[in-house]
Amino acid sequence: MVAMTKKPRVALDEASRDAFAERLMNATIASMDVFSVHIGNKLGFYAALANQPATVAELAARTSTHPRYVREWAEQQAVTGILSADLSGGEPVFGLSPEHAEVLLDKDSLNYVAPIAQLFAGAVSPMDAIIEAYRSGGGVPYADYGVDLREGQGTINRPPFLYDLAQSWIPSMPDVLARLQSPGARVADIGCGAGWAAIGVAKEFPAATVDAFDLDPASVELAKKNVAEAGVADRVTVSLRDAADPALAAQYDLVMILEALHDMSRPVDALRAAKNLLREGGALLVADERVAEAFTGEGDDIERMMYGWSILHCLPAGMSESPSAATGTVFREPTLRSYAAEASFASVEVLPVEHLFFRLYRLS
Repeated sequence: MVAMTKKPRVALDEASRDAFAERLMNATIASMDVFSVHIGNKLGFYAALANQPATVAELAARTSTHPRYVREWAEQQAVTGILSADLSGGEPVFGLSPEHAEVLLDKDSLNYVAPIAQLFAGAVSPMDAIIEAYRSGGGVPYADYGVDLREGQGTINRPPFLYDLAQSWIPSMPDVLARLQSPGARVADIGCGAGWAAIGVAKEFPAATVDAFDLDPASVELAKKNVAEAGVADRVTVSLRDAADPALAAQYDLVMILEALHDMSRPVDALRAAKNLLREGGALLVADERVAEAFTGEGDDIERMMYGWSILHCLPAGMSESPSAATGTVFREPTLRSYAAEASFASVEVLPVEHLFFRLYRLS
């Protein structure tokens, strides 16, 4: 017999081990909070509690849901600190503070963060396919992430696209601002998603017309619905159409690609198409993620979050077509500059706009 030798036991930093174990436990609890918010929004629990505290029976009646499930959800929400619970009368009465209500319900607030829960639910929904893509080198088509990712993405971007875009981002380009204030101005929105950017531009610039393009049929239908409800269908046209269509060439004063370029399998081709859409003197506005210029092995919370979206959704979606640049969510400025140069743009300017999540680029 061959004598077996034991591997020497590696000395552990027990404090480091315990801290990491605690971190994973806390992350699990936080993830459960996120999905509990998704449940609360989908079932209308928060809307039913806004300015109207309720017992379990009252909340179940208001939302046409089962009282036993409502009790478990409401108690979890109180334990985790999202809802308050008044037990002075015996039967708990659950309430939603105005501060939490703004974050969970106010769609016009820049503090409206609740849609990120729906977005997260969509990002993890095709998990088996995501894991298989890691093995095969393939991808997961955008459509496979379903309605939660599509609606969550659109809704979380609604406030900045409705307000920041027209009131801050475009005014940082004074010549473009002047163009959009003039009769006959035309804007193209490539990868329009839910259509909020097109709506925001139309509302702020009544002299302009906007053509919004997307290649996802469900997103086009969602955008059409939002445009109609916003009352701007006379000046915003949403189309299931490739922006590379030669019939569209040289028609637009401003072309926008907002938080979409990093998702595209062929971003250089998209930039070339955008360049061909521009009139003489027009500009391309790109909004993408505000991450560091280079990978350093460390990162702030924004970079951690962007890598999270990338491993779950943006990279698999971008690799669902071949060939693919495989950009991912962590779309750094030097990468954008290299894509722009390959697409024959003469200049790339980082606009003087401060935003927590986005970096704004003007390509001319």
